Amino acid sequence: MSFESIPWILYIILPLLGFILGLIFHFLLYRTKINKARSEADKIVRVAQKEAESSRKSAVLDAKEKFYAAKAEFEKQTKERRAELQVLEKRFMKREENLEKKLNLLDQKEQKLSKKKKDLERREASIDELENKFRETIVEQQRKLEMISGLSSEEAKEILIASMEAKAKKEGSIKVKKILDECKEHADQKSKEIIISALQRCASEHVVESTVTVVDLPSEEMKGRIIGREGRNIRALETATGIDLIIDDTPEAVILSGFDPIRREVAAITLKRLINDGRIHPARIEEVVKKVQDEMAKSLKELGEQTVFELGLANIHPEIINLIGRLKYRTSYAQNVLQHSKEVAFLASMMADSLGINRMVARRAGLLHDIGKAVDHEYEGTHAQIGADLAKRYGEADPIVDAIMKHHDEEPQSIEAVLIQAADALSAARPGARREILETYIKRLEKLEAIADSFKGVQKAYAIQAGREIRIIVEPTEISDSEMCVLSRDIAEKIEQELEYPGEIKVTAIRETRTVDYAK
Repeated sequence: MSFESIPWILYIILPLLGFILGLIFHFLLYRTKINKARSEADKIVRVAQKEAESSRKSAVLDAKEKFYAAKAEFEKQTKERRAELQVLEKRFMKREENLEKKLNLLDQKEQKLSKKKKDLERREASIDELENKFRETIVEQQRKLEMISGLSSEEAKEILIASMEAKAKKEGSIKVKKILDECKEHADQKSKEIIISALQRCASEHVVESTVTVVDLPSEEMKGRIIGREGRNIRALETATGIDLIIDDTPEAVILSGFDPIRREVAAITLKRLINDGRIHPARIEEVVKKVQDEMAKSLKELGEQTVFELGLANIHPEIINLIGRLKYRTSYAQNVLQHSKEVAFLASMMADSLGINRMVARRAGLLHDIGKAVDHEYEGTHAQIGADLAKRYGEADPIVDAIMKHHDEEPQSIEAVLIQAADALSAARPGARREILETYIKRLEKLEAIADSFKGVQKAYAIQAGREIRIIVEPTEISDSEMCVLSRDIAEKIEQELEYPGEIKVTAIRETRTVDYAK
């Protein structure tokens, strides 16, 4: 049977039959998957239900545990509160008993007082009666005395008063002289005690400044960049800051020289910033100098405010505060003026405490006593006069102005000025506080040795330890051991009379006898 003999209807029926069978197969397969998914879903639901039931039971158990724990804690706190209430109740009952006892005591005292009052009233009545009798007796006696003496009571009174006045004046002058002698005797000792106490309580560090500042360089090549082409950079720096730059053989360092510490500090900060920035040319130099000067002005103001706050002062004019900050960069014999002023303020307030006067006025005057040094290069006159004018201009009180004006040589008009003079001298005289110039130092050492050499029997004198000690070699044939103590005491007394020096000088006398012989 050939392919062509197959009826055409089969070409239609067979594909349809295959399609229907495919649909039936897919339907059955889909239903199988659905059933399988349903069974898995039922299984998951059962597992979830079991887990939910387990979680519910666990949560119930936790809740019960927390409930019982909270109940136990509540019962514990309740017991504690009850115990506290019982203690308080006992205290109140005890206090009530004490109050009742006190009330009973007060009643008893009141009864005693009323009884004493009645006794006093009876005594007063008897005293009044005795006074009346005494007055009558006095009048009678006075009348009899007038008849006997031939003087009236007024005349007798005047004679008696004159006699008593003369005697009182004599005794008073003797007493005043004795008091003055005692005051003079104890005044030195008391003043020394006050000064020593103030010095011991005031622990200030000594800040000694110099006129040069050294700026470290990262390398030697930086010196050429600082100098610049044909020296234009270094000239711009010196012109803008007013400070001399010294570039020499010192390795990796530039020296800034100048007597104005503020300008020297501005120059140092400027140079460091230029080195870190790397851009060094005249325009940049002027820009950095201007910025550093502005920052320096702000820094000085903050420093002045910090100093005023540290000393516990108030109501100081803002211009005065700026000048206080500038004192950090002022020196006197290489001593930092701001540190010196703070030390004077503390010393003056401590001495004022010991004398029973206003310590804050003394502290304020001590801080401002050298305020004129902040601008003494801008005005004519002494720094004391300039400072007093500034203080008066900015509303400071008269005692403070007087203390500033007369803290050196003039006669003070107030006790505060006297304290500032003493505190200023103490601060400047501390060993190491001020740096002496070389010529003065050498002259003092030479004078010290000359004083020792002037005594008979001294072979040689040596000033050592920066003039703090002098060692004396004596001739053993002229000075005996017993005479050594007298010699050292005499030399020490002459040094005290003829030489001015800070601190104390130790006098050491040495006597040595050497015997030499030779064995042949």
